[in-house]
Amino acid sequence: MLEGLMIGLQTAINPFNLGMVVFGCVIGTFIGMLPGLGPMSIIAIMIPVAITLGDPTAALILLAGVYYGAIFGGSTSSILLNAPGVAGTVATAFDGYPMARKGQAGKALTIAAISSFVGGTIGAILLMVFAPMLSSVALLFHSAEYFALMVVGLSAIAAFAGTGQVGKAVMMTLLGLMMATVGEGALAAMPRFTAGILDLQSGFSFITLAMAMFALPEALFLVMNPMRAAQGSGGNQSGKIENLRITRAEARAIAPVIGRQSIQGFFIGVLPGAGATIASFLGYAVERNLATKEEQAEFGKGSIKGLAAPEAANNAACTGSFVPLLTLGIPGSGTTAILLGALLALNVTPGPRLMVDQPEVFWAVIISMYIGNLVLLVLNLPLIPYIAKILSIPRNYLIPFIFFFTLMGAYIGQNNATELLILVGFGVIATILRFADYPLAPLLIGFILGTMLEDNFSRSMQLYQGLGFILERPMTLGLLVLAAILVVLPTYRAARARSRAKGVADGD
Repeated sequence: MLEGLMIGLQTAINPFNLGMVVFGCVIGTFIGMLPGLGPMSIIAIMIPVAITLGDPTAALILLAGVYYGAIFGGSTSSILLNAPGVAGTVATAFDGYPMARKGQAGKALTIAAISSFVGGTIGAILLMVFAPMLSSVALLFHSAEYFALMVVGLSAIAAFAGTGQVGKAVMMTLLGLMMATVGEGALAAMPRFTAGILDLQSGFSFITLAMAMFALPEALFLVMNPMRAAQGSGGNQSGKIENLRITRAEARAIAPVIGRQSIQGFFIGVLPGAGATIASFLGYAVERNLATKEEQAEFGKGSIKGLAAPEAANNAACTGSFVPLLTLGIPGSGTTAILLGALLALNVTPGPRLMVDQPEVFWAVIISMYIGNLVLLVLNLPLIPYIAKILSIPRNYLIPFIFFFTLMGAYIGQNNATELLILVGFGVIATILRFADYPLAPLLIGFILGTMLEDNFSRSMQLYQGLGFILERPMTLGLLVLAAILVVLPTYRAARARSRAKGVADGD
């Protein structure tokens, strides 16, 4: 490993490769800030540029820099505009945007930058140490285990529900699961619930749905309620951004959160098919469940822990996704599938032999991740006061800006005008649901996990000819027991708290 690290370090610090790291990080960061234009789009655009470089190491370093740069930069639009730049930063908006509305946009961006840096760095260290070992662990997860893992994710919906909203959260999750069934099914390649619309054969786009749930309702709220624009940071017309630094108490509060979610996010990213989006949602849910009752009340209203958790998790997961890509040749997400295609176009065959046959490629990518995270931190921290000034733009200019980039992101993502109708339709529905005080995050959780849940459940049923896979595979059974605990434990704790409160009242 030490020999490989020296080879990778020597390759990565080559001036040309360093330039590729910086270039990739800059491009990725600014593309990630634009709602709807995620890493998949920009990596696909950059592949011809990467191939013309001729050097597969430099090309992969460039594309990897674009990848984690986009995830790093995606938090900006989530925090400032409530319009997630990429799918992996949807959970960032839950507490990042409320912080911005409280006049803490600078602090929110600082926490996001630090959490992203630490998450990516810890992920790179774990990738360096555990990559060969984890490649064999990832192979132990079959369809049955992935089905159980999706059930664990669904069991965490209570973390996204406010006080007395568990019933509403379950309803929204079921709605998300139903929306995930639109399009071609897992058992037969036949369109379902498409109403004869050809553009719905592949189902709804997640990024379109995410922007419809968050960006459009916020813009519509600002149009319908001008007083809302005068509240919090939105009414700061002076352009002065305060509270850029975090206090020592805040640093001590988020340090264990970042540490836990960096490790958890990395291991979720290692699993093919999981990715940064699921890692960020699970990270948020876990930290809310671990928080005290007073801290839980702050989640969704501007909690620094609720902001740090998904940011650390999604960046660590991005790094973790390189484990199955480089060591097994298995893409863990749509983005890494595009990266796999780029590797094959560059005559690089990922797999167990990559570390032996082309160590300069394998280790240079890992070293470039260290360098890239440092570049992203240095690039973003000094720009925070200027980026945060977006909030000082008058709302009569900012609202059309949100509408434009939301509509453009939905159209470019699918290159389909039907997406605009879907975006507007769901945006209006989401606005009505927000008026009725329904949580929208569980709908996205159900939608994300629904397709993977159905695919893996159907495959497991076919392989084991029924539900026998639950008992035949101990890891599957263990994950399902964990899901049951996650459902029962919060309910038990709530009932116990109510009984105690009733006892105190009776005693009075």
